Amino acid sequence: MRIVPLVLAQFVFVFLISACSNINNFADNTDDQIVFMAGYKPQANLPFVVAYMAKEKGFFKDEDLDVEILHANTGEHLQMLMVGEVDYTTAAAESVLKRRANSDPEIPIVALALFGQKSQQSYVALEESNVKSPKDWEGKTFGYKISVPPNYLAILDANQVNRNQINEVRVGFDPRVLTEGKVDVLAVFKSNEPNTLRKLGFEIVEWSSDDYGIPGMGLTYIATQDTVDSKKDVTRRFLTATIKSLHYVIDNPEEALEVVMQYAPNANREHQKFMLATEIRDSAGPVTELYGLGSMGDNQWKTLYDQLLYHKALDGPFDYTTAFTNEFLEEIYQNTKFK
Repeated sequence: MRIVPLVLAQFVFVFLISACSNINNFADNTDDQIVFMAGYKPQANLPFVVAYMAKEKGFFKDEDLDVEILHANTGEHLQMLMVGEVDYTTAAAESVLKRRANSDPEIPIVALALFGQKSQQSYVALEESNVKSPKDWEGKTFGYKISVPPNYLAILDANQVNRNQINEVRVGFDPRVLTEGKVDVLAVFKSNEPNTLRKLGFEIVEWSSDDYGIPGMGLTYIATQDTVDSKKDVTRRFLTATIKSLHYVIDNPEEALEVVMQYAPNANREHQKFMLATEIRDSAGPVTELYGLGSMGDNQWKTLYDQLLYHKALDGPFDYTTAFTNEFLEEIYQNTKFK
C-alpha cells in the first residue's frame, strides 16, 4: 500500500530536478535584449545596412544578442538614447562633438565606430551654370539644409573665397531648389541628392572638402557614456557583430541591397544601390588600412574639432578625446579575424 506514494514521491523528485535543469538552460540561452535605432527612415545608409545584415545573418545571435531595430522619423533617436529607451544609435561625427560640447554634460554621448572615413556632405552646382570652382561661388546664392556646414567654410578658406559675397540661405532638404534656380550652389549628402539630381536629368559639378585636403568624417555608432562604462561586455558584443557585418556587406553588396529592400520596400532600388555603393566607397581610408574597418584616429577627431572650434560651431573648447573611444574595436581586432 506504500508503493504508490513512493512512486509519486520519486516522480515529483525527478520532475523538480528536470524543471530546475530547464530553468537553468533557459537562463543560459536567454539573449541580452538591446535596442538599436537608425537615425532616419529605412534606407541604404551603411550603418543602417550593417545592423540589418547583422540581424539577418545571425551575427547578433552569435553574440547572444536579441536586437530590436527601430527607425527615427524626426530626429528623436538622440533624445530616446538620452532617456535610455535606445541603447545604440547613429550620429554624424560633427554632431557628436557639438553635443559633447554644447549639450547637458550629465548625459554625454560617445562614438564607438566610424563608418564614413570622409565627409558625408558635398556641394553641387548645375553644370550649365558655369560655376566651375569654389571661387565662382562669389556673387551666387548658396543653399544649406539646417545650418551652415563648417567644412563649407573650410572650402571657402582653402580657396580664398570672400564669404561676404555669397548669399547664404536655409533651404531644407529638397534638391529641386537647385534645378528651379532658387540657389546656385547646394549642400547635399554625397550618397543621396547627386543621384537624385542626375535622375531628374541634370548634370552637376560636385565639390567635397576632402578634395582640398580638409579631412572629413561621416556617420558613427554612438552610446551614452553610462552605457559605455556600465555595459562593456554587451557593447563589445554589439560591435563584434556589427563589424563582422560591415565586412560582410562590403563583400556582398547585392545581397545587402536585397535586405535593404525588405526594410524599405517602397524605395527606389537604383537609388538605394547608389547610396550603398557611395557609402561603402567612403568607409575605407588610411586609418582603416592600419587599424581595421570602423576604426577612428585621434587626428581625425582633432582636425574636425579644431575646424568646428575655429568656425565657432562649438560653445567652447573641451577635451575632444572624450567624444570617442577605440577601446572596444582595438580589443575586437586583437581577438577576432573577419576574413
